[in-house]
Amino acid sequence: MSNMEQPDYQNWVGRSETRHDRIEIVRANALARTLEDDAARRPMETLGDGDPLPPLWHWIYFWPVVPTHETGVDGHPKRGGFLPPVELPNRMWAGGSLELYRPLTVGRDVERQSTIESVVPKTGRSGSLVFVTVRHDYQCEGQTCISERHDIVYREHQAPTADSEPDIAPVWDDGSLWSRTINPTTLLLFRYSALTFNGHRIHYDRDHARIEGYPGLIVHGPLTATLLAEHLREKFPNRRLVKFSYRGQRPLFDLDPYEIQGLVETGDNSSQSTPSEESNTRIALRALDPRGQVAMSATGLVEA
Repeated sequence: MSNMEQPDYQNWVGRSETRHDRIEIVRANALARTLEDDAARRPMETLGDGDPLPPLWHWIYFWPVVPTHETGVDGHPKRGGFLPPVELPNRMWAGGSLELYRPLTVGRDVERQSTIESVVPKTGRSGSLVFVTVRHDYQCEGQTCISERHDIVYREHQAPTADSEPDIAPVWDDGSLWSRTINPTTLLLFRYSALTFNGHRIHYDRDHARIEGYPGLIVHGPLTATLLAEHLREKFPNRRLVKFSYRGQRPLFDLDPYEIQGLVETGDNSSQSTPSEESNTRIALRALDPRGQVAMSATGLVEA
């Protein structure tokens, strides 16, 4: 795609839209059952009206509902509309960050104001890329509950290649990390696609995933981020998550189990904290693919 053929993406910067949704109990408990694959690990969670929604669970709301005839070959809504009509074929979650001022409440109405903050074309080793950053502000009963920045990357179609020498993640201190194995079954991916109304075929259509050059179904980026946040919540069940950031580095597939890890940062590792955050606890999180490479890295900040 030459520069002459590219739309003026800057025309989309500053565009905004507002959506409304209710934090329905049924959807929240459906996600609880979807994420709970080991009942022996912790008691089964059931949410009721007025309960706080766990962090990152808001991604199962505010569905991008469009008629079937307005979806593309990949199952996504057709390009254009709120997001810019980037012509690069592959679209992925690149990462994001959230400030969680107060939890959303089950059974309550929420307004989401979304604004496109930037659209940045780049060229990398894999070819042309376009990064789109969207800010979402969630308001409930007149108060901002969550401010979120979501990074989307569009890229050229290119089959991933296995490195002859995998980029093995540095070893964390075994004495202070905690870990969990995730089995990304096709049922887990299907149920998460259904809960988020995500029609992207790379998550449930194996033939289409192979057409896009992938060896198997891709684990949703937001699902892995949610599992990392859940891993943190299991470790600190009585401490509120106030900040969370995550970055996808390579895809995970349904072909093999993968590991998620957490580690409390201490000393120099906490040097990025602001004075107002010094009393809080900073947690490093990551998901490792079967070769030991970092597929997603994340950082959470929990109140003391």
